[in-house]
Amino acid sequence: MANEGSSDASSARKASITHVIFDMDGLLLDTEKFYTEVQEIILARYNKTFDWSLKAKMMGKKAIEAARVFVEETGISDSLTAEDFLVEREEMLQKMFPTSDLMPGSSRLIHHLHANGIPICVATGTHTRHFDLKTQRYGELFSLMHHIVRGDDPKVKQGKPSPDIFLAAANRFEGGPVDPQRILVFEDAPSGVLAAKNAGMSVVMVPDARLDSSYHEVADQVLSSLLDFNPADWGLPPFENSSNKS
Repeated sequence: MANEGSSDASSARKASITHVIFDMDGLLLDTEKFYTEVQEIILARYNKTFDWSLKAKMMGKKAIEAARVFVEETGISDSLTAEDFLVEREEMLQKMFPTSDLMPGSSRLIHHLHANGIPICVATGTHTRHFDLKTQRYGELFSLMHHIVRGDDPKVKQGKPSPDIFLAAANRFEGGPVDPQRILVFEDAPSGVLAAKNAGMSVVMVPDARLDSSYHEVADQVLSSLLDFNPADWGLPPFENSSNKS
């Protein structure tokens, strides 16, 4: 699955990329499955099922915004408030998050960009308490980021698809703010792709295979996995050994 985007105009833009911003959940860390599992458990009590059309609307948003979508779209808001849903979900997620695994290709790409002097950062809707649980096994990897912007950052007034979080991230690079046209964002969530485009940035989308393909259209490039990313396509330093996809 690849969408190289339209050609001549996009080629010049790709060549101008100097900085990279990563989303985290579902892109660097395999944490989206935990949210799905917990939400399926909660909905089962109401004899309802959790599907990917609903998940697509929740992904990438701030917790309370996603919670409101959840209770309203499923029709359980009279029985369970968004706030109570978050309290119940929290207890289960806290046990799951420390077991988070890396997504394929994430470590390789982060180490490659860092080793080649490309400034990188994370912009995640996750709040600090969850971020610490999710990343506790990967301190070395996340220490390679120039900075990390989380969902509870005071500069992030609105969650994705608002551009707030990506604009905040662009402002904090050394010598910032960085021109959005020089930034490449990696995202898995439709709301995150929209947020990056609303910020004026280019976006590589790495969606879950179960996400409806209609959500792919906004991205500049769509890949099945970070393992498929070719930095040279974006004017970034190429992998020294393109066959080494660890």
